[in-house]
Amino acid sequence: MLYIVPTPIGNLEDMTYRGVRVLKECHLILCEDTRTSQVLLTHYGIETPRKSYHKFNEREVLDRLLSLLEEGKDLALISDAGMPGIQDPGRILIEACLENKLDYTVLPGPSAFVTAFIASGFQAESFEYIGFLPEKSSKRKKLLQDLKDHKNPMIFYEAPHRVYSSLDDIKEVWGNREVFIGRELSKKFEQYARFHLEDPYRDFIKAKGEFVFVVQGNEEAPEVDIKEALEECIHQGMKVSQAVKEVAKTYNLPKNQVYKESLKR
Repeated sequence: MLYIVPTPIGNLEDMTYRGVRVLKECHLILCEDTRTSQVLLTHYGIETPRKSYHKFNEREVLDRLLSLLEEGKDLALISDAGMPGIQDPGRILIEACLENKLDYTVLPGPSAFVTAFIASGFQAESFEYIGFLPEKSSKRKKLLQDLKDHKNPMIFYEAPHRVYSSLDDIKEVWGNREVFIGRELSKKFEQYARFHLEDPYRDFIKAKGEFVFVVQGNEEAPEVDIKEALEECIHQGMKVSQAVKEVAKTYNLPKNQVYKESLKR
């Protein structure tokens, strides 16, 4: 069995009983960085052998890991913090397990963007997780322009040295949106701040630590007439299946929702 085990995003006490037990009982722990993981494993008295598994060697060691699973070994995958597979290694190994019909399971646990969304207090039933913004301002603004009309709150991760420049770019492209900042979530110097982009955020946001942004969606974006958008694509020569994909992508809609509308034609 491959166990995907989330680890605390800050506070070591956020580790689950099940997660600790799995890490103690498995044959091998795959760590994004064995030195970083050592702090957590030592804290809980976990002495299981560990192996480095990160984005630079994921494919290189894949066959060996699959062989261990086929031999009946239990492996546990952890990242430096939070849930593996989200901005961290994991998806390649999970996909390989699916392809080779090998058992795996994902333990529930800490995730920074979910924590930040709940803490934001935004009254929305859904949100969009974007991940890290591009490093260069020009690419960042292009992505922001593409997302400008999305109605749901959007969640970004950002490095401390780019916090101010990213907020400046969001303000320039999106205008005076409301923003929630979660800094150093669950750690000693955790900070929550909800404000408008016209506020002097440099005065109360310290550019130090790990950041999650939750940014208000465009509540004034026009409603999309899915049927009309589909007809326009089909009129341009697209097949229905192509039109469904195009409309879903263009207007950031669930493909299933657009597909159901296409069946009414």
